Amino acid sequence: MNAPSPDRPATTRAVIADDERLMREQLRARLAEVWPELEIVAEAKNGLEAVQLVEQHHPALVFLDIRMPGKTGIEAARDIAQLPSGEDAPDGWAGCEIIFITAYDEYAVQAFEQGAADYVLKPAERERLALTVERVRRRLAQRGSGDAPEAPHMQLLLQKLAAQMNPSGAARLKWIQATVGQSIQMIPVEDVLFFISDEKYTRVQTATVEALIRKPIKELVEELDAELFWQIHRSTLVNVKAIAGISRDLRGRQLVSVKGHPEKLEVSRSFTGLFKGM
Repeated sequence: MNAPSPDRPATTRAVIADDERLMREQLRARLAEVWPELEIVAEAKNGLEAVQLVEQHHPALVFLDIRMPGKTGIEAARDIAQLPSGEDAPDGWAGCEIIFITAYDEYAVQAFEQGAADYVLKPAERERLALTVERVRRRLAQRGSGDAPEAPHMQLLLQKLAAQMNPSGAARLKWIQATVGQSIQMIPVEDVLFFISDEKYTRVQTATVEALIRKPIKELVEELDAELFWQIHRSTLVNVKAIAGISRDLRGRQLVSVKGHPEKLEVSRSFTGLFKGM
């Protein structure tokens, strides 16, 4: 593939998701003004379409309306975060930046200002959108440098926004009902060192017990406290309090050592920013 010429900047690919056609058109027009080289590769009318289009096109960023029918922008963001990326993706796709589209909401704006994600207020104003674009371009440039914001910040943001949108939603998971041999045991969540999933089961590991549950990592991410459990791989969650240290293998991959257990857990490239400087 030829490198872009100096007078023809490289394009960045994006997907827009909003259930209001006029809002999609307005955002597309404003983006053309403030980021001419941005290529909108697809538009979605709901959260489900957004996830499918991101999986299909592998854009560098996605604009998600927070409130959409069927699957909200928050739910779509969680699903997008679970798509194969890095070494798990056939084309090495590095995942995408999330930019939420929202009507003015003081709580949401305060959360976004923490830097875990960017946002666009409806209707998109040129000056404010230009600021978002500047921040997003900086974040894209930081990818792979270890300077990108840490993944738990995004997980916490999604939990807080979901709780605000649905105050009566499910409480954080406190117990795990798991199969241990021929019996069923109730395991306190705080006793779990880590969760590792394969295609069918998720392994629940404590200091003394290894158990199995039929619940994928993507569901556990939504149900567990993001301050206690960090996702370090598409298939792995680790208890922050159980982390003993970080090392690197001969291939340069980060490995998490766990207190009270000999196994070391691999950190995928998408989550290496968690342990920057180590």
